[in-house]
Amino acid sequence: MAEILSTTESVCPDCLARIPAARVQYGEDVYLEKECPEHGHFKTIIWRGIPAFSGWVRPKTPSYPKNPFTEVRQGCPFDCGLCPEHEQQSCCVLLEVTQRCDLHCPVCFADAANCPPPDLTYAEIRAWFQRLLEAGGPFNIQLSGGEPCVRDDLPEIIRIGRSYGFTFFQLNTNGLRIARDLPYLAELKDAGLSTVFLQFDGTRDEIFRAIRGRELLEKKMAVIENCASLGIGVVLVPTLVPGVNTDNIGEILKLALSHMPTVRGVNFQPVSYFGRYPEPPTDERRITIPEVIRAIETQTGGLIPVATLCPPGGENALCSFHGNYVLMPDGALKPLTRHQGESCCQPVPAAEGAARSREFVAEHWSTPATSLSVISGPSFGEWDVFLERKRTHTFCVSGMAFQDAWTLDLDRLRDCYIHTASPDGRLVPFCAYNLTDRQGRSLYRKAYETHVT
Repeated sequence: MAEILSTTESVCPDCLARIPAARVQYGEDVYLEKECPEHGHFKTIIWRGIPAFSGWVRPKTPSYPKNPFTEVRQGCPFDCGLCPEHEQQSCCVLLEVTQRCDLHCPVCFADAANCPPPDLTYAEIRAWFQRLLEAGGPFNIQLSGGEPCVRDDLPEIIRIGRSYGFTFFQLNTNGLRIARDLPYLAELKDAGLSTVFLQFDGTRDEIFRAIRGRELLEKKMAVIENCASLGIGVVLVPTLVPGVNTDNIGEILKLALSHMPTVRGVNFQPVSYFGRYPEPPTDERRITIPEVIRAIETQTGGLIPVATLCPPGGENALCSFHGNYVLMPDGALKPLTRHQGESCCQPVPAAEGAARSREFVAEHWSTPATSLSVISGPSFGEWDVFLERKRTHTFCVSGMAFQDAWTLDLDRLRDCYIHTASPDGRLVPFCAYNLTDRQGRSLYRKAYETHVT
């Protein structure tokens, strides 16, 4: 029996026209259903099983951009920049410092290395940072691309950002260069790099062959080793593809825990579909947030229970999950988070959630703290051990479900706090910036020809 839970708007995967949509429940599963007058009906899975959809969704009080750069003319998602109707401020801003790449992945948000334009100049990058300050920054910065490490001058870009008052710099990388070039990594740290956000799809080379086109495990482990030698924190970032690495979730987490405190956490990203897809991706080719959460508990043998993984505090509840833990000397994980289910129903101020997320990421994803080794004052046994490990061995498990043309929910998009700085100086929600119809035509990416000045 189908039950319409709520209504929203979406886009047609064929023409990207804005159309009405509904979240419809069938048993424990929820689908996004929509109808385009020209291209027909679309029905896509967005939630499978428990935790229950009804207990996961949580209300928020909107927080509009302090200084919107665009006007509302056509309505969401066509006025991004941000527009005055966007309901969340920026938490993390992606700066795509190059479109070049040294890897040719079948799965790529950016369609990197396919006739890339020239890299942005220092003048254009300075203009970016100035625009972010005008938008209400400084925000957390993710250096992205393409592959940002193909730029020899990436350390100088960090220095430029720091001169504008930005303090947190996260490197989104495939790791190929920093696996082999320790002096380059050391220069990045000296410039002010905070953490390495490492593409890491699994613990078997067959996984990398399927998702990235070549064997990469040895290079990924070399990145972790190099970061450990320099005291740089690492977050592992697996793209989850059903039938390829969804059985490897537990092993990824175990590997991460075995390399603490250098590895600060794991951020799972269920695959989303951008580019050319003449035949719509089937539901069997998707994995939803509750499935990832259940797999985490099952594949870790209960080390990370479902009940300790929670909805986000900043973005829309359907976008992500997180859980925070302390790794004890005996290998136990002490949870710092617990999901309260439907009892947690008070609206959360969006601005407060974004601010907390910025602060948490900057504190817990960065360089691991050094042990104090000696605790002054009276000893409280196990409690002292816990407090010391909380300083040095906090472990974060999270996941982010990005939207594509089939799953795009404009309520979610208006709540987005991960924004991409476009070449013309706008701030565009990540899922809108990367959105394509099923022929690969983009709404925002590659639509900008004029660089910011």
